[in-house]
Amino acid sequence: MDVGVFDRKWMEEHLDTLPIWQQSAYTDFAATIADEDNTFPCVPARMGFLSNHLRYSFIGDPRKEPSIHELAQCLKEFAKSSQTFGKYTTLTVFFHSPQDMLSHYKVEDYQQLFWTILNQLTKIDDLDWPEEIPTDPNHNEWEFCFNGEPYFISCATPAHKLRRSRHFSTLLMAIQPRWIFEEINDSTAFGRKLKKLIRQRIAHYDALPGHPDLKWYGQENSYEWKQYFLSDDNQSPSKCPFLRRQQN
Repeated sequence: MDVGVFDRKWMEEHLDTLPIWQQSAYTDFAATIADEDNTFPCVPARMGFLSNHLRYSFIGDPRKEPSIHELAQCLKEFAKSSQTFGKYTTLTVFFHSPQDMLSHYKVEDYQQLFWTILNQLTKIDDLDWPEEIPTDPNHNEWEFCFNGEPYFISCATPAHKLRRSRHFSTLLMAIQPRWIFEEINDSTAFGRKLKKLIRQRIAHYDALPGHPDLKWYGQENSYEWKQYFLSDDNQSPSKCPFLRRQQN
């Protein structure tokens, strides 16, 4: 199968034709996100799945350079039509995680790998960083950008145990266009209500409270990069591992 961006309808119609690891990844994701008895905390992700707003891509071993180019290709394809996919759209990226990763990688290893992926991805970005987005990750309006588009990213790994909302059977990135948060923020009644509901669900779903780094975009002392990859405790990195400014 060529690298591409697929919707739920395509996935369900072609599931049996996919490699086993891809079948397992999508099946696990669908079972988690649509579980009626143990509701997944992220309401927009659940709504996006049920409404077929989400899109899916499968990428090879994340430690290998060709996988970064595959990811870049998928992001470009997703961005072409993302505005038409629905208000909860997200590019859900499943990475092939071989047995040696599953057996030996700890949360910290996945964290390092996550930032390596973003650092390699930004190196092959053909377009300039958007003027309206700060390049300094320690600015409260910074967001990761690729191909001229700002994205919020959340990462889930097989090593997360206590923070079940960040656990998945393979390395997963949920890449959300910044524009989907125009109605989901602290300045709207809908956004404030949604935040309260998500926090309540996290308290029930995870084995520890919501991470203290989870804040609204643009708020003072809120840093998006700290929210991309949450630890399996309440620790927080001392400095941002994103290196684009040093590369320019």
